[in-house]
Amino acid sequence: MKLIYAIVNNDDSHSVSSSLTRHGFQATKLASTGGFLMAGNTTFMICAEDDKVDEVIERIKKHSHRRKQFVPNSANFGTNSFASFPVEVSVGGATIFVTDIERFEKV
Repeated sequence: MKLIYAIVNNDDSHSVSSSLTRHGFQATKLASTGGFLMAGNTTFMICAEDDKVDEVIERIKKHSHRRKQFVPNSANFGTNSFASFPVEVSVGGATIFVTDIERFEKV
């Protein structure tokens, strides 16, 4: 048995959750925040049999989309003044970790 941690953008959270539920997978959702953009994410914890891990990952991939976004950036040009200009970054997609489970109980 495996525990799958999937960190997805909040924009994709509902779609990922619906797909997992539709295909018979139960997930625990945790609110989380990314360190770089300080943007909201959802971390899913999904327990699955070894032979179902690839199916879970495919469900997550199918509903987690990368997108471009402009974020403010400040630069100091050697003076005490700062200039703010937007920088394009890639956001979204999913970060997935799969770990072994020694014991699982649902009571």
